[in-house]
Parts: sequence; C-alpha cells; structure tokens
Amino acid sequence: GPPPLLSRLGSRTQLELALCAICLVTALLLLGSMIALGVQYNPSHSTCLTEACITVASKILEALDRETNPCENFYQYSCGGWIKRNPLPDGRSKWSTFNSIWDQNQAIMKHLLENASFNSSSEAERKTQRYYLSCLKEQKIGELGSQPLMDLIEKIGGWNITGPWNQSNFMEVLKMVSGTYRAAPFFTVYVGADSKSSNSNVIQVDQSGLFLPSRDYYLNRTANEKVLAAYLDYMVELGMLLGGEKVSTQEQMEQVLEFETLLANITVPQDERRDDEKIYHKMSIAELQALAPAIDWLDYMAYALAPLELSEAEPVVVFGREYLQQVSELINSTDRSILNNYMIWNLVQKTASSLDQRFETAQEKLLETLYGTKKSCTPRWQTCISNTDDTLGFALGSLFVKATFDRDSKEIAEEMISEIRTAFEESLDQLDWMDRTTRQAAKEKADAIYDMIGFPDFILDNKELDDVYDGYEVSEDSFFQNMLNFYNFSAKVMADQLRKPPNRDQWSMTPQTVNAYYLPTKNGIVFPAGILQAPFYARNHPKALNFGGIGVVMGHELTHAFDDQGREYDKEGNLRPWWQNSSLEAFKNRTECMMEQYSKYMVNGEHVNGKQTLGENIADNGGLKTAYNAYKAWLQKNGEEKHLPAVGLTNNQLFFVGFAQKRTK
Repeated sequence: GPPPLLSRLGSRTQLELALCAICLVTALLLLGSMIALGVQYNPSHSTCLTEACITVASKILEALDRETNPCENFYQYSCGGWIKRNPLPDGRSKWSTFNSIWDQNQAIMKHLLENASFNSSSEAERKTQRYYLSCLKEQKIGELGSQPLMDLIEKIGGWNITGPWNQSNFMEVLKMVSGTYRAAPFFTVYVGADSKSSNSNVIQVDQSGLFLPSRDYYLNRTANEKVLAAYLDYMVELGMLLGGEKVSTQEQMEQVLEFETLLANITVPQDERRDDEKIYHKMSIAELQALAPAIDWLDYMAYALAPLELSEAEPVVVFGREYLQQVSELINSTDRSILNNYMIWNLVQKTASSLDQRFETAQEKLLETLYGTKKSCTPRWQTCISNTDDTLGFALGSLFVKATFDRDSKEIAEEMISEIRTAFEESLDQLDWMDRTTRQAAKEKADAIYDMIGFPDFILDNKELDDVYDGYEVSEDSFFQNMLNFYNFSAKVMADQLRKPPNRDQWSMTPQTVNAYYLPTKNGIVFPAGILQAPFYARNHPKALNFGGIGVVMGHELTHAFDDQGREYDKEGNLRPWWQNSSLEAFKNRTECMMEQYSKYMVNGEHVNGKQTLGENIADNGGLKTAYNAYKAWLQKNGEEKHLPAVGLTNNQLFFVGFAQKRTK
C-alpha cells in the first residue's frame, strides 16, 4: 500500500514533481486529441481505477520480474524486481516486508514519544517516555561507564575475573543472578499455563544457559571456528572493560567457554523437542530435588517466587528431565570458581547492552561475525524504541493504537477470520485419510479457536494500564537502573501469576508487532494491530490481495492448531490425545513426507532442517490453501472483482502474486 502521506510528500524531489507535471500535461493533451478525433475514452468497466488500485498496481508491477517465466521460477517472477530495488540495508542480516513495516511503526512511535507537547494522563505512558529518553541519553550513559555493572557484581559477591571474589556460596549467587535479575544459567524457571490443565498456571523448568543461538556452534568446532573465536574475544573484551587483567581474563573465559561446550553437549536439540506429550513431566519440588540434587530447589523457588508460600509438594512441570539430571552432575563435578565465573558471565552479557558505547562496539564485532550485520548502522533511537517495546510494550502500544489503529479493522478482520475458518472446516471434509470421529473433534477445535485482534482491551483503560506497570520505577536519568528495576519487577509479576488462572488479555506480542501467533494452551490466535495494515491488509485493496496477504497469515495461525505440535492440544487448550490411531498414523506419514521435502531445500548452501521447521511448513501450506479456498468462496458469493490496471493478471493469479510479494525476504 501507499507509504504514509508524510514520506510520500517528503520523498518527492523537484525533478520528480517536474516530471509529474510533464506527464500530466501529456496525458491531458492525449486525452484532448482523442476527444477531438471523436475517440470515446471509455475505460473498461472491469478495471478498478480508484487511487488505491492504481497505487497498489504500480507497487506490484515494480516488484515483478516479468522477464522470468512464472511457471519456471515463481519466486523470481513475483519478487525479482523488489529484490533488485531493495539491496540489504546496512546493519541488517535480512530485509523483508515485515522489517519495512516495523521500521514505519518505529518511526510513528518515535514521533509520539519525542513530541514536545507529550502529555498523558496515564502514568504508564509517562513511564514509557521517561524510559525511552533515558535510553537516548548517551552522554549520561557514557559518564557512568562500567560503574553500574561493577557495582552490581560487587553486590553479588565479586567476580574472580575483575577483582576479589568473596562469594563462594553457589546457591546465593544463583538465586540473585537467576531469581532477581532473570538471567538463566544452567536452566530457566518461569510461570505459565499448565499444558495439561490449561486453566491453571504452574512453575515450569527447562534447559537453557547457552549464549550462542544454537548448540551446534559449540559442537561443530571446525565449521564455527570464526564464531567461537569472536565469542571468546567478546567475553575477554567485556571482562577487561569491567576491570579484568588480560592474561587471567583470557584463561578464565576459555574455561567458561569450555563449560558452555559441556552444557551444549547435554542440551537436547530443538528438532527433538517438538513432541510436547513426550517432554512434559509433572513432578513435585521434592521429586525434582531427587532428580537434580546439585540445586537446592525449594530454596531457589521460594526466593525467585517470593513472597509466595511454597512447600516441597508444590508441582512443577519439567521439560528437560534428562538435561536437569545431567546438568546437576555437571555442576557437582565442576570447580566452584568456574561455576561462579559462568553465572556472573550470564549476568554480564544480559546487562552489558545498557552500558556505554565500548560495550556496544564489542557486541557489534560479535554480531558481525555471527550474522554479517553492522549494528552501528542502526540509529540510537531505533535501538531505544525496540528496548521500550521489550519493557513497556503495552503502554507504548496504547500510544501507538490511539494514533494509528482504524477501529473498523477489528470487525473486518473478524469477518475474514470467520471466512477462513469456514474454508478450513470445509477442507477437513476433503481429507480421505481422517476418520469421522477425529474430523468431528477437529471441527469442534477449529470452531472453538478464540481470536484476538488489534490489541488487548486493557491498554485503552488508563487505570488498568497503570495497574499493569504499578511498582515499576523508571527515572529519566538512569537507563541501567531502569533495566535492572524491570528485571526485578518482571520477577514479581511472574510470581504473582502462579496462584491465578491464565489471563486471556495477557498477550505475548505487543500491539505494534508486525507478526501473529497461535497459543495452544488458550486455543487462541492473535493478530496485533502492527500487521493489520498495508501491504498485508487495506480496506480499499482488491480482496485478492487481502486474502493473499492477511488471509494467508490468518490461515497460517489457524493451521498451527493442527500442526505436529498444535494437534496435540484439544479445543480447551489441554495437552491430551484426541486423535483416533488410524488418523494419527496417516497424519504422521504425511508429515514424514513433508519433512523429507523440506530437508532437500537449500538456503545459502545449507540444507533446511525439515524436522525442526515442520510446524511452520505445515502452517504455510495449510494457510495458503485455506486462504485461496476462502477467496474462491468469497467470489462465488459476491461475483468477480474488478481487475487491477496494467498488471495483466486474473484475480486468482493476483492472489498468488500478492501472497508471494508479502513474503519477500
């Protein structure tokens, strides 16, 4: 769709305006001469000539590569022009429609927070502005230097890398690093909906503790030599910025990296963790204690979830049973100073990004080796908007929604979802491999899917919004402290959830996010305001484009309810077997087939992991098929749409080209 008016006007050069004027004069002369010659100027009735249609047609034409035969390389045909016109921007490892809309959203939020006449009656919104401004104050951050983090390390008992280390009590350090400041060495503990009893929250424990994005980096040493060297440099650099001496910092960081490699060895790879039935283990804290005795679990939980009263009988759901057993053995067989160095390192790398430029530069070097990105190309304000989104995202969302969200979008989206749902349920009838009982249960599950559109209602109610962030202290002068306060605050919020039922209004994406998700324990789909805009959706675009855009996104999320993970949950969001064996066998045969298909695809010379990406691949295929069927059903009911000018595609073809262009990566 057209970019915002501001950027449309702002980006017109004098030359372009002159050319526009010439084009207009020529067109008028041409039209005049046609009339003089008695030629009737009669645009075909089946062409849409509204401003929106003309604008979107030109966008589509720009993105195409019409030299390519669509039957040979559909991606190149649909997106070749876009790729040519959009070289990867500096500092980005990828660029797509999603990124460019997020950039636009960020610019809107920058404008709202920096507005000189900013005055809000909501304390949460005022906190959001204070937080954002504290992040922008680079001079203030520079003056403080490493001090805030050095003080924090001292408070926890010191760090052998940077000075005297007087805190040999393993549990005390673990409780502070992990409980108070929410770093996650060895394991992660959180409170969330119980998969097998989705109306109640439960403590959950899982594997964690690796800094690099995947265990493979640690284990395939030769293939990842460069990354491991850059990571070690980063560790040493940070150690020295915090007062460490070069040689001893190098030695100790090598030991920490070695320890992380041992952790990587016992970490279960993601593609083996897709079967929730298999990895879900409910036990009491006492049983967890017997499983992993190196940690005093009751002491840890009582501290992390204070002021709740917990006993050894408290249930916990463990998703990494073998891992916790092995990590406990690893802790018991490792030198205490290495364990301490590793725990403090977890805290350091979590908090260092809130310190001065030297820490940023060190991180940039690592990110460049990892992803090829130069972060210094990202303006500070964008980094600060992202940080604010992570911290006070719903208060920021309140400002964003009030400024941008068209209230009618909610109703139109509801209607589209119901069209997509109907098409999905009808396609279930075409599945010859699914038995009647399972099909009936699947239809009931599809019917029960709860949709949340735009934003959770509480953000527009000042009192409710303020209550959500009540107790979070934010000052305009200390970015580092604001961040520490946030970790403390989120730990309290988490503890507070334990004795309450899961809340439908508790979204895990903020309203400005350009994305959507399916949540199995709520059997709900969520479409934030951030994605309900052009090019995914615009009220005045042809339906072919809306179905190929937001319609496919809706179909994708709906299909997640029936992918290899989502299908394990029933219509109430509980993890329990509801498939007849024959249909389950047939489903598994078909997913095997899809795993093999995707494992043959290559990206940048590497094979896709068809097992790990199975859920997304099922959702992509199911979503496209469902949205196309829904569009065909819409046409049957409403008749053929007008065509876009000059594009030369039927509306069915336009659906697929529109879909392909939304996915330009």
